[in-house]
Amino acid sequence: MPRMTPSLTVELWPDGVPGRLPGLSPERIHDGLIYDVSVPTLAVFAPRAGTSNGTAAIVCPGGGYVCLAVDKEGAEVTRWLTSIGVTACLLKYRVAPHRHPAPLTDALQAMRVVRARARELGVDPDRIGIVGASAGGHLAASAATMFDAREGKTCASLDAVSARPDFVVLLYPVITMAEPYAHIGSRRALLGDDPSAELVARLSLEGAVTAATSPAFIMHTAEDAAVPFENALLFYRALRAADVPAEMHLYQFGAHGFGLQPGLGPTSDWPRRCEDWLRFHRWLP
Repeated sequence: MPRMTPSLTVELWPDGVPGRLPGLSPERIHDGLIYDVSVPTLAVFAPRAGTSNGTAAIVCPGGGYVCLAVDKEGAEVTRWLTSIGVTACLLKYRVAPHRHPAPLTDALQAMRVVRARARELGVDPDRIGIVGASAGGHLAASAATMFDAREGKTCASLDAVSARPDFVVLLYPVITMAEPYAHIGSRRALLGDDPSAELVARLSLEGAVTAATSPAFIMHTAEDAAVPFENALLFYRALRAADVPAEMHLYQFGAHGFGLQPGLGPTSDWPRRCEDWLRFHRWLP
């Protein structure tokens, strides 16, 4: 399938990246993975002319906070979203050696940029969601729960724009940083080798859910050997307890990172189930 060309690429921090580490290696791409991100951007992909429905979604690829899987969990997800009339904004966020709060700061800035430029992008500022897979799911869920976090503000004028996603779609997400269900690689890359108990608790998102958390669609599989499906269960239970609208699909088959892979039986139908959910909540016509 041919690569899509963004209609617009936006540098998130034109006045300087907050907390950017000095002396970084140049950004590199290998086998569809981006490493050493230091200049976060949004690549905006518009639906085919005449098919846009005014909804937008920021796409957060996975990669364990070490790299970004921009092909399988970026380009494929972007193609799906634009095919259903959604303006897709592929987020290139900071990963290792950057740690928390750099990815969260980038994600919340991305939300504010898209909302502030909604008219220019042809989208409704009240219909902007975020989609994340694996560690990108942790980042998307962080935006859905920590949209007003102090770490996500830089004392710039754009801080006044709401960073709360109107909806969140989570694909086999990392949620908790606490054992026994934590994905240790993501925790190490995001929080370091020996994070404090306080930091682990703050970034374990099952404990961050409130009544203001964004409505969520969650998909995971029992076959996932990398990120236990209990991550999805923890988040879903927290959403239910807070009375936040949520729908979860737990499938039998699908190894971690399958994205939109066909041939997995009912698992491969998750995009249709997600479309149904988006349509029911009127984020799709």
